[in-house]
Amino acid sequence: MHRQFALLLLFVATALISGCQQSPTTAATDNSAPSQNANPGRPQPRLPVLKLWLGAHEISAELAATPKQHEMGMMFRTKMEDMEGMLFIFQRPEQKAFWMKNTTVPLDVAYVAPDGVIREIHPLHPLNENPVPSQSADIQYVLEMNQGWFSNRNVSVGMEIRTEKGSLRDTFFRR
Repeated sequence: MHRQFALLLLFVATALISGCQQSPTTAATDNSAPSQNANPGRPQPRLPVLKLWLGAHEISAELAATPKQHEMGMMFRTKMEDMEGMLFIFQRPEQKAFWMKNTTVPLDVAYVAPDGVIREIHPLHPLNENPVPSQSADIQYVLEMNQGWFSNRNVSVGMEIRTEKGSLRDTFFRR
């Protein structure tokens, strides 16, 4: 009887341990390949918005702060207004890679350092699932805007993104 109970206990413990493993994250949060699970067929609801400033330009940016929000991003959306964007916020700096799975809006992506300074800007092409990695391993934020937005406004590498609370670091990681 004790042996059967011990086997039952072992089976339950094994099931609990295997059920608690975390699922893999997407390239939006690391540099792995795009997730094949992010295909619900509809866009995520509009995210909280924060005003950002790049030089004299004011942007209304949706804030993608959770792994699920990172993975969905602009998927299944059909437009983004001219002065709107999406800012992805990560807990720690590392190399990032973004792609355009289920995304038909042409975008540019700015890879941004922890101090809020733009390090790189890359075009992203509709429905292209090939990851576009950052060259830098010191990326903590990613800003997506309509394709051509940065160049049309002379926003370039080296410029700092700010909020009404100051730097991105002060806004999101103030201690």
